[in-house]
Amino acid sequence: MSPDVSAPLDDSVFVRLSRVSTATLATQLYRRGIRQPFLVGLTPVGNGFDGFVGEAFTMRFIPSREDVDPVGDPYRTGNVLQWEAIESIGPRQVLVVDSRDDTSAASAGDMLITRAMKRGAAAVVTDGAFRDGSAIARLGFPAYARAVTATTRPASFHVADLKVPIGCAGVAVYPGDVLVGDRDGIIVVPRALAAEIAEPAVEQEELEQWLHDRVREGKPLWGTYPPDAETLAEYTAWKSARNGHRTEEEARV
Repeated sequence: MSPDVSAPLDDSVFVRLSRVSTATLATQLYRRGIRQPFLVGLTPVGNGFDGFVGEAFTMRFIPSREDVDPVGDPYRTGNVLQWEAIESIGPRQVLVVDSRDDTSAASAGDMLITRAMKRGAAAVVTDGAFRDGSAIARLGFPAYARAVTATTRPASFHVADLKVPIGCAGVAVYPGDVLVGDRDGIIVVPRALAAEIAEPAVEQEELEQWLHDRVREGKPLWGTYPPDAETLAEYTAWKSARNGHRTEEEARV
């Protein structure tokens, strides 16, 4: 059953998810029975962004076939679903392409990704390849792929469907799922779990940053990671003191 996307997620969910890493979200999802939600092998194109959060707008490729996608002008094959997707994608949406883990031709290039960016899209993601990698990198826009190629899409792919359940890098993606990306990659958060895990993920991120600082100071893993009762009590006291200091500063403003 596809997730119900009729009810919008509160903005605070996206704000919280933007503050946590894909690793933290993977842990939160594992605790809820989602074993492998990470799009393994997809990497950022360029260094001009840190990450993104958005809702899945899906696109599904099948192999091209000569009688349907004849060789000739690649922009006049009659297969216009890709253009329709770009011209209908909206703010905070992520174009997620099921390219069948095939990098033999491009899922998109600079022109389409630039247009998606201008329409307010949060990111473009494919388990295949992009064209114009250097141009896309200069955009500073969240784009993730397995590879870069110069080969045009119709050489290998026909766009079969939009806004249907797909597989991307071996992970099921339903329209409306929440994707979170960082410099490590992308994780798929089932829409029904997004609000549930947002605050616990922020809390975990804060705790693990504090624990990381303790390990850097020379603390052993035993009792520190995972934290035992004594370490958690120390963290609680530290957090309470920090929050009290913040309250005092706010009162002086």
